[in-house]
This record gives sequence, structure tokens and C-alpha cells, in this order.
Amino acid sequence: MKLSSMPDLDSNMNLFKMIITLGLICLLGFAGYQWWGKFGRENAALKQMISRLEADSRAAEVLVTKVTRDEKTGKNLTTIKFLEYDTSGQPLAPRYFSFSGNIIQFQSLVIRFENDLVRQGDPWRGKSVYLFWKVFLLDGKNTQEFQISRPFAVPDAYRVSEQPIGIEKRFWEKFWDYALSEKYRQNLGIKNAQIEAPGTAFIPGILYTIKIEHSGGLRIDAAPLPAILRGETIQ
Repeated sequence: MKLSSMPDLDSNMNLFKMIITLGLICLLGFAGYQWWGKFGRENAALKQMISRLEADSRAAEVLVTKVTRDEKTGKNLTTIKFLEYDTSGQPLAPRYFSFSGNIIQFQSLVIRFENDLVRQGDPWRGKSVYLFWKVFLLDGKNTQEFQISRPFAVPDAYRVSEQPIGIEKRFWEKFWDYALSEKYRQNLGIKNAQIEAPGTAFIPGILYTIKIEHSGGLRIDAAPLPAILRGETIQ
């Protein structure tokens, strides 16, 4: 009887070993799945954080609509169309400015926030805040400038309602303090606040796009107009 029970004992041992092996495989598989899931989530989060730092948004577009000769000064009079976009990407009413020249700059106030806030996508400080203040052409005593935003007023691009409410007014009044006074920036996560004036030579046939970098300032990108618009009068 003892000898005949040996095969059953061996079978039970093999079954036990198989169960242990399968258990270990499942355990290792589950651990690997958890590790891979965590790695995947962290990798996706890292990519998202980097993309936030590298991201930018369209702030405005500029187009030369007309160039005429000013017989009095002997200079070309350049008229530009300035189309600003609000925070939802919708265009505001276009504005037109004419200058005796084409080296035109946009004076702006820009507040940059700490990179950690941008990486995390902070709802209030997840990207730089800006406003267009003036557009100008430097020419010594003949310098020309036009105002885009009034100091301490709510900019059109950020306006929540037709008639600004109290919290809007208070925020934008403080915005100028943050941008122009160091003492107001403490403990607010502000990395830098300054006046910027990006500019370039504006010529016909080119679409100029002013962009705000989420972790930086304003820049101007230029690209030829689509072929379908060439030779057409732009209104």
C-alpha cells in the first residue's frame, strides 16, 4: 500500500509546484503591470508637463493692408491691421494703424510664472499673462505711437462681460502693480514681470502672428500669405 501511494504523492507535489509557479507568475505579472502602469502614467505626466512649458498661444495677428508714398516726408506710409484674440481664441474688432515707416513694435506688459506652476497647469498661473499696451515706431522726435490698452483698465482680450465687474477691475488694477513694482510680486509665484516690445519690419504679403509662450514672453512669427490671397485686396 505504501509503494502504491508514491505516484499520488508525486502527482500532488507536481500540482503544488505548478500552483506555486502559476501564483508567482501572476504575482510578477501583476507587479509588472502596476510598474508599467505607473511608468506610463508618470511618462505621460512628464510629457504633459514639458508640453506646457513649450506651449504657446496666439495673441494677435498683423497684416500690412496698404503702403503709400508720403510726398511731404518722402517716406512710405505703412498701414497695418491689428487683430487681437481673446482668451477663448475669438477675434476682437480689428484696429488699423498707419506709420511713416515699417519697423513697428508692440509695447506689452508680461508676467511670467515659476516653471513648476506652468508644468502643473495651475488654473491661474499656468501660463504667462500679458496685455498689449501700445504700438509704436521709433523715429526720434518723430516717434509715432498709438494706445491699445488703457492703464489700469480691463483689456478687451480678457473682458468677461461688457461692463467689467468688481473682481475684474481689481485684478487688472493689481496687474499693473505686479508688472511695474517688485514689492507686489512676493509669494505669488511670479518669476519675472517686465515691459516687452517685440517688433519687426512689416511688409505686404506676409501674415505676422504674435504668440505668447506659456513659460515665456511674446514673439512674432512670420509666414507668407496663402496663395489664394495673393493679388487680392485685403479688407
